[in-house]
Amino acid sequence: FVELFRCQQGIHANLRRMNRYGILGRYLPEFGQIVGQMQHDLFHIYTVDAHTLNLIKHLRKLGRPDYQERYPLAWKIFCRLPKPDLLYMAGLYHDIGKGRGGDHSELGAVDAREFSQRHHLPAWDTHLISWLVENHLVMSTTAQRKDISDPQVIHDFAVHMGNQVRLDYLYVLTIADINATNPTLWNSWRASLLRQLYTETKRALRRGLDNPPDREEHVRQTQQAALDILVRSGIDEEEAEELWEQLGEDYFLRHTASDVAWHTEAIVQHPDHEGPLVLIKETAQREFEGATQVFIYTPDQHDLFAATVAAMDQLNLSIQDARIITSTSRFSLDTYIVLDADGSSIGDNPERIRQVKEGLTEALSNPDEYPNIIQRRVPRQLKHFAFPPEVNIFNDPAGQHTILELSAPDRPGLLARMGHIFLEFDISIQNAKIVTLGERVDDVFVLTDADNQALSDPELCQRLQHTIIATLSDSQAGNNDNAPQAITF
Repeated sequence: FVELFRCQQGIHANLRRMNRYGILGRYLPEFGQIVGQMQHDLFHIYTVDAHTLNLIKHLRKLGRPDYQERYPLAWKIFCRLPKPDLLYMAGLYHDIGKGRGGDHSELGAVDAREFSQRHHLPAWDTHLISWLVENHLVMSTTAQRKDISDPQVIHDFAVHMGNQVRLDYLYVLTIADINATNPTLWNSWRASLLRQLYTETKRALRRGLDNPPDREEHVRQTQQAALDILVRSGIDEEEAEELWEQLGEDYFLRHTASDVAWHTEAIVQHPDHEGPLVLIKETAQREFEGATQVFIYTPDQHDLFAATVAAMDQLNLSIQDARIITSTSRFSLDTYIVLDADGSSIGDNPERIRQVKEGLTEALSNPDEYPNIIQRRVPRQLKHFAFPPEVNIFNDPAGQHTILELSAPDRPGLLARMGHIFLEFDISIQNAKIVTLGERVDDVFVLTDADNQALSDPELCQRLQHTIIATLSDSQAGNNDNAPQAITF
């Protein structure tokens, strides 16, 4: 059976035939438990066994020359894997623990280890296969839910990887898993996040895990590189440095040198009396790896986030990431990574860019009169996948920020509603990671109070939690007579 995974051709076809005639489930009883198992959401469009075999099919494709252009990094990595057969075996077991209760990754890792031992695989192979099964969600979760521009996040992820071999195998498995789950999930922004996480982690591993990142050195390097760009563009060095003195180190950790130069040049040349400054550009040039970056520079107001997300909602923009920076001069420098509602980037579309610029400029010129939360009908297919919102609130280990994790059904205007709630509670947003998977959103907000401190009042956090659950549950009930009741914690 193991030799099947080492064949040059026919791996997916033969596994599919074995599954069709019931042989695979008889030979591997644990696989038999997932045959025909439905996954009741819009995120997964296949049964567990069909998804598993589809993943192996995608792994095979990643090694074909005709897929090099679409998945350049994954193709390059796949071609240098020492033992691709281990990847196929990990793929076969990655979701095998579903439907039993408990963490399917941990249950699957146990099954994968027992499979490897039954088939007398070497200890190194056994350990890698079980490790991949146990960690098959870690890379996508880190890329989409954490701030991968933070050197410490990269260092922690590199420590978890341990070595380059694990990183290579996990990256390829993650790409195949996303594509095999639902073709619509693979968009330019997810591709860009995963590529960035892989590249930065590779650098951290080369630097050595005993050499944690130096934040101050990273800031100095970013500033110097940005200054070199600005000087070549004719921008006065002192004017740029005067602006930078008003910004904390988080700004330079969250942005590349080219973006810092892009922002600085536009701000220096922008008269304050002309209202908000709105800049738009693509985040990457590759066809399959980019999104649209919207940068906003305007006097800071407490309702700015609520006004911005409401305006973007009306412009049919889907927010993927938000980075909120406030200068000591009380100006807000906010960056939003957005896609159009259909998941594509705005691209080189002058008319669409003009529409977005004008819409945002008008809305942010009078943020106190920000647009009403958009009222669109919930798509019919989403109505059948309602579930109670879940909210988790805790402070980060350093105690500087409060983390709010939200899991809720995707609904039109959801982010704008969240902005309105934060406004009511006098809470500021420092960062946000927006993840939409089928009918579900899994968002992470980094918050502070009016004094730029972490939320320290347990009663306030509880009221905030209940308000979010009640508000989002009401928005479901308005479109679904059978909406579930809000849950409490």
